[in-house]
Amino acid sequence: MAAQHSPMEQFEIKPIIPLHIGGLDISFTNSALYMVIAIALVTYVMVYSVRGRPLIPGRLQSIAEIIYEFVGEMLESVCGKEGRRYFPFIFTLFMFILACNLLGMLPYSFTVTSHIIITVTMALVVFVGVTAIGFARHGVKFLSIFAPAGVPLWIMPLLVPIEIFSYFVRPVSLSLRLFANMMAGHTMLKVIAGFVIALGAWVGWAPLAFVVVLTGFEIVVAVLQAYIFAILSCVYLNDALHVGH
Repeated sequence: MAAQHSPMEQFEIKPIIPLHIGGLDISFTNSALYMVIAIALVTYVMVYSVRGRPLIPGRLQSIAEIIYEFVGEMLESVCGKEGRRYFPFIFTLFMFILACNLLGMLPYSFTVTSHIIITVTMALVVFVGVTAIGFARHGVKFLSIFAPAGVPLWIMPLLVPIEIFSYFVRPVSLSLRLFANMMAGHTMLKVIAGFVIALGAWVGWAPLAFVVVLTGFEIVVAVLQAYIFAILSCVYLNDALHVGH
């Protein structure tokens, strides 16, 4: 019985449509389902909101335009006008993470970004993509990112290994930040919600009030983590675009 109320149960990946090819498990899971839902919701909001393009924008169109302008300004402020060509990727990344985070706040839902395999995959896509852009634009000169200009030569033997290490740690820190925040917050919500039931109607109001406050805080964290992931991706992209600047 205790296992049913385990705060970690909400993170369990369960197959919805079992499918095995040879020894490979490619089942359609609850995680895959919520990723599909997130993509469908984002597509619906962005496509439906601009359909017809009324003179006076509706609520949905206003929200879509605000998000669009917000991401565009964020990208341009970090990367300059050169970064605008990468807007579709950054916008898609931000909207996908935001949708997954907010979907995870619904009761009995599944939080895709609470799994390290998902956040690591997104972080590696950013890392590999940014590195490829750096070499495509600058060639071997891109390696100068590990040797900042103006640094005395005698410090280089110490500084270069640190710069290399910090560069390759980027996908780790990027993925762990999102994963840890989402998992910790949802675990805490589940634990405190358990106290509401255990303490009953007379005393349970105290943890219930805390759950309400914590839920509001978690919604803010869900939005903030999507923003942090996106803006750090912009920072890494800026490094690739402007080596030595």
